[in-house]
This record gives sequence, C-alpha cells and structure tokens, in this order.
Amino acid sequence: MTTSRRLADRKTAKFQKNITKRGAVPETTVKKANDYPVGPIVLGFFVFVVIGSSLFQIIRTATSGGMA
Repeated sequence: MTTSRRLADRKTAKFQKNITKRGAVPETTVKKANDYPVGPIVLGFFVFVVIGSSLFQIIRTATSGGMA
C-alpha cells in the first residue's frame, strides 16, 4: 500500500515541527512549595524518642557500673 506524496510530506512536516520543539517544555507546570515528607510534629517526636532512648541507655549504663 503506497502513500501519496502529499500525505507523506504532511507527515514529515508534522514530525519536523515536533523535533524543533524538543526540550522547550518547562520543567514543571505546577509550582511546588517546600513540602517536607514529614510534618514538624512527627519529626519532633522522632528526635524526642531517639535522644530520650540514648539518654536512658547512658544513664542505665552509668548506674550499672559500666557493663550492662
């Protein structure tokens, strides 16, 4: 099945136009704010648990004479 010269030229022009537009799109179309994956309350709770458990371990080690 052969295509007409006019149809082939139209397809070629369409693809050539797309090639010249490559890379001209913006990185994002929607502006993103500085969203953190976790909230400040969750982060504060995590820091509290980590520091609290380390302090508890230090106190426990100190009161038991150095060897747990």
